[in-house]
Amino acid sequence: MEVSEANDESFGIEVIPAEDGKPVPCCPHGPTLLFEKVAKGGEKGRRFYACSACRDRKDCNFFQWEEEKVSEVRLLAREAENQSKRPVFTQQENCSRFRKFSSLPLDEKKFCQDCQMLLLPGEHGAHSSHRTTAVSTDQLRRPSVLLRPLDNKKSNAQYLFTDRSSHFLLDTLAGLGYKKVLCVGTPRLQELIKLRNLEQKHEPMKSLLLDIDFRYTQFYSQDEFCHYNMFNHHFFDGEASGAVLQAFLTECDGQKVVMVADPPFGGLVKPLASSFSLISHTWRKLQSSDCSNIDIPMMWIFPYFFEPRILECLPSCTMLDYQVDYDNHPLYKHGKTGRKQSPVRLFTNISPRDVVLPKDEGYRFCSVCQRFVLSLNKHCAKCNVCPSKDGREWKHCSMCEKCVKPSWRHCQRCGRCALPDHPCGQGAGQEGCFNCGSLEHKRKACPLKDTHRISHRSNAKSGGKRVSHRPLLKPKAKRKSGAARRAKQLAALSK
Repeated sequence: MEVSEANDESFGIEVIPAEDGKPVPCCPHGPTLLFEKVAKGGEKGRRFYACSACRDRKDCNFFQWEEEKVSEVRLLAREAENQSKRPVFTQQENCSRFRKFSSLPLDEKKFCQDCQMLLLPGEHGAHSSHRTTAVSTDQLRRPSVLLRPLDNKKSNAQYLFTDRSSHFLLDTLAGLGYKKVLCVGTPRLQELIKLRNLEQKHEPMKSLLLDIDFRYTQFYSQDEFCHYNMFNHHFFDGEASGAVLQAFLTECDGQKVVMVADPPFGGLVKPLASSFSLISHTWRKLQSSDCSNIDIPMMWIFPYFFEPRILECLPSCTMLDYQVDYDNHPLYKHGKTGRKQSPVRLFTNISPRDVVLPKDEGYRFCSVCQRFVLSLNKHCAKCNVCPSKDGREWKHCSMCEKCVKPSWRHCQRCGRCALPDHPCGQGAGQEGCFNCGSLEHKRKACPLKDTHRISHRSNAKSGGKRVSHRPLLKPKAKRKSGAARRAKQLAALSK
């Protein structure tokens, strides 16, 4: 099921906040989320439960209508499936294995690339047909380099900070006086903190990694890692992990806590904001002074085009101009294969003027906005802001009364600025289908979408001659069984 919030307007799907005390079905990724279909005109549709972490049913096929009565047999089968998806070793067992592994001679330290696990001597034989490699001490200290990044964009994609971005984040947080860093989905930052502590050149910092990737339990103790789903605030080890988080969030001896979160970019903003708010609530309760109106200091790393949604959920945050880049992302990095400007930014509730952006990377301080901005982000006297979001110099449109991207032009017919080749009359907020013009559905649900695609493909093959828009006939398929038809109908309803 694809429920990307970036496409909520097209699909008409909303996330419904959980009701206190109401039981929620679970999938292998913890408690599911409740979604609701919204028809044209705001009419509410049926509600259903689906996986919180995966947007594609190929990754997690859980689906259940809210009012659906589930039989005991099906509940038992579901629980058996959830159990089968759990890791082979518990976190406590992995901690014990790591201690044994660390004491081995260098020539006996092996890592199975196929199984993504550290191997003890007695396990080498069972993995003899697999790809194995030797493991150095440096690799044990940087598991994100040793482990193969998960790269499914619709579930648990792992894009890892470059050293440039990691060092900037850590230097900034240390300069602001933070002694504890809660790393939510930021394994590279956790590694850098631990490496700096080993160097003993800087004042020690503590870190706790919360991540859905259980493989990290092979390298970190129970006080350094919690198996966690940030989309539903679920700790897979239950109260034990919750106690670890509470101990970490307790600020004693002046050790200030800050949270740094780097969620998958395809994630839903509202559930993420809800989880971060729950962490903030836990932090607030543990403070000795009155912090009833204060949130935990945080940095949320996300693309700039999600700014309206993040600020709607967390109005105390501000988007900074600093561009975060990644080692293993095809676009969000510097260099020949990436973009000149990364679209990934820092959203923070820390005072923007206190976050000093590096001058040697092209940032300057705007005395009017009281924050650091890119040098091309010129202050607009009419808007009274440094308006650029994407790193380019924006221009002011007197008719729109705001600054817009440099490639946009004002369209008299649409009454707004847009790209020169935009489809006129189909501006922002335009309802209906871009494909056929109908007001009854959106483009993705257009019944003519496939026939138009066939038409264009046939037109290209015929040398530009006009061809019929009639759909091509397919050979008659075998009739599916009733169960198969119902499964297909459920899949269609949940897409």
